[in-house]
Amino acid sequence: MALGTVEVVALVVFGVLIFGVDKIPKLARSVGLAKGEYQKAVNEVARPSKAEIDLDRGGQTDEALSEDE
Repeated sequence: MALGTVEVVALVVFGVLIFGVDKIPKLARSVGLAKGEYQKAVNEVARPSKAEIDLDRGGQTDEALSEDE
């Protein structure tokens, strides 16, 4: 279900009527910043934390492992 030209134009006109011409760039900037924060949070959750990596090694940190060698 793709949007055609008529639908996009109707959405833009509707947005201008609701928000006004001067607020649309601010709104777009806010949406972009929110998307960036969301992507950063998703990447942070997907990557294992340092504590999880330590637990995979039996609770020993890199420093403790290097001292044992």
